[in-house]
Amino acid sequence: MEIRDAHDDDWPAIWAVLRPIFAEGRTYTVPVDVDESWAHGMWMLEPPGRVVVAVDDGPDGGRTVVGTAKTGPNQPGPGSHVATASFAVDAARAGRGTGRALGEHVLDLARTAGYSAMQFNAVVATNTPAVALWHALGFDTIGVVPDAFALPDGSTTGLHVMHRHL
Repeated sequence: MEIRDAHDDDWPAIWAVLRPIFAEGRTYTVPVDVDESWAHGMWMLEPPGRVVVAVDDGPDGGRTVVGTAKTGPNQPGPGSHVATASFAVDAARAGRGTGRALGEHVLDLARTAGYSAMQFNAVVATNTPAVALWHALGFDTIGVVPDAFALPDGSTTGLHVMHRHL
């Protein structure tokens, strides 16, 4: 697997990873019926943001995008020394280390860019694989916003605020 900067022509493959994740409504605070144009603007960051893709051999023997991540300042101005990031992995790649590789890569990018820490603002509490991964990569849950995320069945769960120094 190779992780590299995303290019404009990667967008269709990135959208193919993001669309089913967003539509499932279990892990992202975006509308389940989000349109592609809005998603493109939200994901494909301008500098100082960075977008990367994880590329691996596909079923047809070619290279295919199997995951993506974006990172940049968590807040503007006085908060811009702390990074944030978002991640998405093709469901067919779950449990194969793609998320961990993207997480480690993005932490290195943020460190190299001079950020002092990384903060995640909204990790869905029921997304236990993500919560476990971020804990394994050195993040602490510094708070949980109770009942802040509505699940597809109408129940609610918390959103973790997670942080780690770089």
